[in-house]
Amino acid sequence: MAAAALELVALPGIPMVRAGDDLAALIADGFARAGIAPRPGDVLVVAQKVVSKAEGRMVDLAAVAPSPRAVALAGEVRKDPRLVEVILSESVRVVRARPGLLIVEHRLGFVMANAGVDRSNVAPQDGAERVLLLPRDPDASAEALRARLGLPVVINDSFGRAWRRGTVGVAIGAAGLPALLDLRGRPDLFGRRLEVSITGFADEIAAAASLLMGQGAEARPVVLVRGLVWDAPPTAATELVRPAEEDLFR
Repeated sequence: MAAAALELVALPGIPMVRAGDDLAALIADGFARAGIAPRPGDVLVVAQKVVSKAEGRMVDLAAVAPSPRAVALAGEVRKDPRLVEVILSESVRVVRARPGLLIVEHRLGFVMANAGVDRSNVAPQDGAERVLLLPRDPDASAEALRARLGLPVVINDSFGRAWRRGTVGVAIGAAGLPALLDLRGRPDLFGRRLEVSITGFADEIAAAASLLMGQGAEARPVVLVRGLVWDAPPTAATELVRPAEEDLFR
């Protein structure tokens, strides 16, 4: 069922998104400007930042009172205690801390730097210093967009990796497609049954879209992926999080 060719198109002219904006309407306008009519099998990848902005997931650091734990940890990692307090509020445990680095387990199960709390591409308003959090429920956010736009949606973010340098796009939310493709039991090229092959389908889509979205000032938060095929029912991106009992490094 692997696709033989893919087309990826970044929707042009998506404006800066603010709290309360109708993101689905902004994306629909992007389709109209590009002269693109969605087709069956198309998948829409949306950057986490614009989803979080539309949902108002901003925190003004001036309003944050750091706890003693945050102050102590901030000294260890050399970060703003207010930022560390926000990170801790989004986390269930600290995995690793050292100067310049704070890896945590997010309340959604993701193991990531700074719980996804981000200052980049967050426009200052009224002189306030704000940070952006992940959506409260990225799968629900993806489903809301899917229901409005009528095509599968992946919400992607950039994650580092424990054994490799550089960030890559991963899926933190998904709707309308299988986040995982379980290939166990299928034959390989020579008829041997696959025993352990499970593909992170939504992650691979997220990574492909990140090539167009970029990591800096590209301003391309929405990418259409055309040409994918799959033969499994939809599952949420939470399926991509490895359960604790399967985690050899926890």
